[in-house]
Amino acid sequence: MNLADGFAAQVLNRAREETQDWKMLINNEWVASRSGATMASVNPAYDEEIARVPAGGADDIELAVRAAKAAFPAWSRLHVDERAAYCRRFAQALRKEAREFGMLDAIDSGNPFLAMVDDAKKGASLHDFFSGLGMEIKGETIPTPGGGLDYTRLQPFGVVGRIIPFNHPISFGAGKLAPALIAGNTVVLKPADQTPLSSLWMGKLVRECFPPGVVNIVTGDGPACGGALVAHKDVRRIAFTGSVETGRAITRQAGIKTLSLELGGKNPLIIYPDVDIDKVAAAAVAGMNFTRSQGQSCGSNSRVFVHASIKNDFMDAVLALTDRIDIGLPELESTQMGPVVTRRHYERVMGYIETGRKEGARVVRGGGHAPGEALRKGCFVDVTVFDQVRHGMAIEREEIFGPVMSVLEWDDEATMLEEVNDSDYGLCANIWTNDISTGLRMADAVECGYVWVNGHGGKRYKGAPFGGFKNSGIGREHSLDELLSYTQVKNINVTY
Repeated sequence: MNLADGFAAQVLNRAREETQDWKMLINNEWVASRSGATMASVNPAYDEEIARVPAGGADDIELAVRAAKAAFPAWSRLHVDERAAYCRRFAQALRKEAREFGMLDAIDSGNPFLAMVDDAKKGASLHDFFSGLGMEIKGETIPTPGGGLDYTRLQPFGVVGRIIPFNHPISFGAGKLAPALIAGNTVVLKPADQTPLSSLWMGKLVRECFPPGVVNIVTGDGPACGGALVAHKDVRRIAFTGSVETGRAITRQAGIKTLSLELGGKNPLIIYPDVDIDKVAAAAVAGMNFTRSQGQSCGSNSRVFVHASIKNDFMDAVLALTDRIDIGLPELESTQMGPVVTRRHYERVMGYIETGRKEGARVVRGGGHAPGEALRKGCFVDVTVFDQVRHGMAIEREEIFGPVMSVLEWDDEATMLEEVNDSDYGLCANIWTNDISTGLRMADAVECGYVWVNGHGGKRYKGAPFGGFKNSGIGREHSLDELLSYTQVKNINVTY
């Protein structure tokens, strides 16, 4: 493999050395899998193996849970300000190496380098955010007849299992530790099979910043490793981000446990005829996440419902913008869009594109492998836009999780709203109109958990609860709701 940027090779070599050849982290010690088995991590830009990581299983999960369970009493007894100090130190260490972690994610996931540098900083910022919320972990007093005292306390679960997806490895690997830790839990983190490298290298920062056993990192495939974590009797709280299919499997396997599931989306962008065409086209392209993650985002506005009277002008503006997207090798600073995560996922996305054609939709942009000799070997899907999409087509109904936008036109609001809501998903929606009454009315009417009015999916703010309706998940993230979800309520009644 010929990495075009020498910095990429330097980061890869350094990370390998500092993890003792890609070992897992259990009780602040670098360990191989108990079985000795390994699995490949592949750079999708070249479709070549760049590392082998431990293929952990039930024995490794057992060791990690034991370490986390042993560390829990001391960690939970710390005042929340003390736990916050550990998390802030971790955030500062991650920021100092944001470029290095960003580069490792770029060559492991295919996401553009500069976008992944930003992801590393976002992961760090969540530790600062939840550290500041720590004093909100508080109970209440309840009036009692005839005297006495009745009050509640919010207490941590103990060991939390955290399973993360491939699309934002360091952002999720680092940031999603924060609320569980601030609430007083210890964590076993299971990274995505496809993108394990940055989470393993993050183990170096964990060793520097946290006591042994507070954070443990175990790699392995979903059924053997993740399944063992979900089923473990001493893990009472599971948090998962990923596909609906895996979310269903977790709910079956977990038994009586507390779950939060941030799953898929097939998110509508609804465009009324009174909007500024250029602004809404820019929002549609940005909200599709072509340039951060190749459309591999649960929040992407992959279904665009545009009013028939402005459809042609909207399409012209979208095509002009997508033509300017720089598709390239992810390690280059100039690249805006890289390859999808694996060859298997590439074939899946290409299969949906072919299905869209067969069902009668018209490709007006892309529809194949991205052009360019440098991209020939990699898993590069061109920016793809479908016109003449009808409700019920596979590309309109199913989550593709790639750089594919489907455009539908409408002229009757009631029919359009029915089609918008006729979905198994309910994560996000985007509504564009200059009539505030229409915007607020439709925001109430769409069946989803997070709505932008005249915005797009690239604009999410800490403190605003994020999560979905229907098959898009259970629970809310990035907010006080998430912090409190890592606690359980204990009621105490005192008679005197």
